[in-house]
Amino acid sequence: MSVDENVHASSGLAWFTSSHSGGGGGECVEVAAGTAAVHVRDSGNRTGPVLDFTPEQWASFVVFAAGHPSV
Repeated sequence: MSVDENVHASSGLAWFTSSHSGGGGGECVEVAAGTAAVHVRDSGNRTGPVLDFTPEQWASFVVFAAGHPSV
């Protein structure tokens, strides 16, 4: 994982909001799949830092989260 402070809405990435995000706007996560990384950001701070994961790291997280309903 790395943090990229320069990946923003103008990067041409298609950002998707988590279906598990709260309706109040304070708990929203957005994800965008790039060619070499999966990017994750806080939708309440779209110009803030972005976490970058390799596709393998992201796949491992998704498998873990699917097995833990409280995540």
